[in-house]
Amino acid sequence: MHFISQELEDYIEQHSEKEPELLAALDKETYQKILLPRMLSGHFQGRVLSMLAKLIRPVNILEIGTYTGYSALCLCEGIKENGQLHTIDIKEELVDFQRKYFDKSPWGNQIMQHLGEAIDIIPKLEMKFDLVFIDADKENYINYFELIVPKMNKGGIILSDNVLWSGKVLEPLKKNDLSTKILLEYNLLLKNDPRIETVLLPIRDGLTVSRVL
Repeated sequence: MHFISQELEDYIEQHSEKEPELLAALDKETYQKILLPRMLSGHFQGRVLSMLAKLIRPVNILEIGTYTGYSALCLCEGIKENGQLHTIDIKEELVDFQRKYFDKSPWGNQIMQHLGEAIDIIPKLEMKFDLVFIDADKENYINYFELIVPKMNKGGIILSDNVLWSGKVLEPLKKNDLSTKILLEYNLLLKNDPRIETVLLPIRDGLTVSRVL
């Protein structure tokens, strides 16, 4: 679902920072070889992630949902020299694809891949995070959030993707549509949780920025 016209989206991209060559190559190969390429963050959202990371200057970043690694590389553009990005995904077939592009970037040694269920992996990560990007299975968004908040540094930022869910958040809830049900609950949680302050941005499919108090 397009919330604004394609022409306006094109104009926005044309008047935003240029997509780096490595990410353009990753985007192209993802569309050529990988299923569901629409899951890619893409040029505009990628530049938003990059800008936020550069403003935050995180030491430790956590990403839940790697896909082909586009968003991870965008987030790394703001990481400090002594920092690490830990990224989690369940798709074993994408690990080598991700690593190929990670190692072509300046941050290859700073990116740690984790294969498996994020619910199991997050509790084992013994560090505090300055920036978290949630972009995985919607049914677990609330579970991820509850695991993440205690691991955040004060003032840390949690980014949540797809929170408008192609506009389904405004439609009558269909029976058995668990993803939309959870997202509706999640959006309310982010609005009302006293541990954070939140703004929901209408970027692509919805991007929430939550700051830990």
